[in-house]
Amino acid sequence: PQKTCFHRSQTLGYKNGYAFSRLPTVGSGGERLYVNQLSQAELDELSSKRPTLTYGQVKRSPPSGFIPAHVAFDKKILKFNAYFQEDVPLSAEEHYRIRQVCIYYYLEDDSMYVIEPVVQNSGIPQGKHIRRHRVPKNDHGEHYHWKDLNRGINITMYGRTYRIVDCDRFTQEFLESQGIEVNPPEKMAFDPYTEMRQMPARKYITPSDFDQLKQFLTYDKQVLRFYAMWDDTNSTFGESRPYIIHYYLADDTVEVREIHKQNDGRDPFPVLIRRQRLPKTFVDMQKTFPTCVMEISDQEVLEWYTAKDFAVGKSTTLLGRNFFIYDCDEFTRNFYRDKFGITDFQPVEIKKKPPEEVQQIIPPYNGFGILEDTLQNCFSLFPKPPRKDVIKMLENDNKVLRYQVALESPNPEDRKRRFILSYFLSNDMISIYEPPVRNSGIIGGKYLRKTRVAKPGSTAENATYYGPSDLTIGSTIEVFGHRFVITDADEYVLNYMESNAGSFPVATLQSLRDHFHPKQVVKEPENSHIPKLGTSKQEPDELIVRVQEELKPHKHLNNKNIQEAFLQCDKDGSGVLDKAKFLSLCDSLSVPTNTTLLNKLMDQCSCGENQINYRDFLRAFPS
Repeated sequence: PQKTCFHRSQTLGYKNGYAFSRLPTVGSGGERLYVNQLSQAELDELSSKRPTLTYGQVKRSPPSGFIPAHVAFDKKILKFNAYFQEDVPLSAEEHYRIRQVCIYYYLEDDSMYVIEPVVQNSGIPQGKHIRRHRVPKNDHGEHYHWKDLNRGINITMYGRTYRIVDCDRFTQEFLESQGIEVNPPEKMAFDPYTEMRQMPARKYITPSDFDQLKQFLTYDKQVLRFYAMWDDTNSTFGESRPYIIHYYLADDTVEVREIHKQNDGRDPFPVLIRRQRLPKTFVDMQKTFPTCVMEISDQEVLEWYTAKDFAVGKSTTLLGRNFFIYDCDEFTRNFYRDKFGITDFQPVEIKKKPPEEVQQIIPPYNGFGILEDTLQNCFSLFPKPPRKDVIKMLENDNKVLRYQVALESPNPEDRKRRFILSYFLSNDMISIYEPPVRNSGIIGGKYLRKTRVAKPGSTAENATYYGPSDLTIGSTIEVFGHRFVITDADEYVLNYMESNAGSFPVATLQSLRDHFHPKQVVKEPENSHIPKLGTSKQEPDELIVRVQEELKPHKHLNNKNIQEAFLQCDKDGSGVLDKAKFLSLCDSLSVPTNTTLLNKLMDQCSCGENQINYRDFLRAFPS
């Protein structure tokens, strides 16, 4: 009970890297062991054996030492060669893949290790498949043992089945020493896709007896020169271009160089085809084979171009381009004459095809902008403004012909509208302005900006525009679908046309003279006090009718009240009123004296500087 130490002595040790066992010298808790002390049973045995007492106990051999498994099987490994099959669902070239592995079994702790040897350029991750550990065999807690491994069997580890086909010599001797019959080895399966991708075996071709060095030494720096023409006019933007073909006799290579002329507009690339051997006939191959990426070698070419394939007057195809040889130099003629016996070297005259005249088709006018300005877009990529007649602009600067026009419309309100048409002599443009009229319900202002107005029936190819000759009194002009009637004009129009009578038709000038004739009659002698409209023969009936037409919109005017007002003001009954009094009376009666026709009528009814015959004026206001 007083014992407190229960340690056991160490019996296992290592010496020089080897494990050995020794007998204990003390017992549990450090108590001394009396090894030579005899027990009662041993004493009883000795008493019955006198020879033993006489000669002593027979010496026995010492017991063999205990060797643990991790010492006995240290660094002893069983190696098996195996493979497994893996499905490839997303590939059109392979449906399955064979992968080779090595299975290692460690005898010291019954652990296993699976590794796949690395294959260069395989494209799949390789190396360790199963780390070293005891691999479970089933769901009952059992693990794989070396007794379960043999050649020609399948083992399943973690859902993947491995086929063991062979093992090394140590593994075979160990299994046979343990009484296991080892199956014969099998042939290792290989991946079919990997076999297909392997490079074919190199074929060695016996060199020919042709001496290339002799050819080089004989024909070094000797070049045949041909003058050729490449006709590419059948393609888009193609043309005929001259080239020089060089054939190097030293190594049978061909070079094609361009011929540049001054200001030909081409980049300075002198070589079209670099110096190389050109194939003439290829080996038959599939039509789908991409020849553009094929590396040309002797295996793909049956025949190469040689000197006998070039001749004056014949065409030859070099890398898809057809060259026509029309001449050669003197050295080439001598070479063909001595080598092949050819004597016909007549050069072929090359005639360039005249360029086809392309007719420029002007597209139809789209209606935007001025016709001449829009037409410039069809002549150049960067259109320029049309050229103007500068002399005409300088001579006719600030010269404008003004006309009064009325709108011809089925609407009665529009027929009463009056416009000012301005014709600019500097650029033959027309603008229309509507003077605002109070309480008319129509907003006046600019009606048409400055532009050239084409006559009806004119086309974009043959456009004709209105000019001063077409603007006569009473004529109708059509402006973009609207018809206007010319009713009046400025006196400047008549003066300008009379000063340039040779430039205008007689009818145009006469219409203006007839229109301005009454005004000229009024302005003759102003010192006469006799009324100008006293007789019936001189009464301007036409003017009175036009005034009445103009005053129809003014429904507020009462003709009877107007006549009574004028008669009351004329106290002496002379029929003549003072002009200032006459105008103030018209303003009080709301008579629009600012209109053109009323001003004309007032001028014709004037009897002097400050008197007006109101009786003739009242004829325009019948009761």
